[in-house]
Amino acid sequence: MADCIFCAIANHEIPTDVVYEDDKIMCFRDAEPQAPVHVLIVPKKHIASLDDTDASDQELLGYILLKVKEIASDLGLENGYRVVVNNGEDAFQTVKHLHFHILGKRKLTWPPG
Repeated sequence: MADCIFCAIANHEIPTDVVYEDDKIMCFRDAEPQAPVHVLIVPKKHIASLDDTDASDQELLGYILLKVKEIASDLGLENGYRVVVNNGEDAFQTVKHLHFHILGKRKLTWPPG
């Protein structure tokens, strides 16, 4: 999508601190980190939210979740981490492109918000 900031980042139109990239996803450091480690994983395919997924996205969603584990390990999150997907306005999804937050390297509290 032409006006999607995460699509522009995934297409290398906007510079960012890339942590991991392949043909399906990009992982980069959050511009406003909420923990010492805070990265975002975005699919290169534009999907607005979890509500916009369907059975054709099953393989991609599973792929992303398996990559979470790999990326967290590479970032040294051996004591645990949190994975967050904000979905919709009430969940404070500010960018309408599905993305997964990985947060770690500090004790995270509960409830989150």
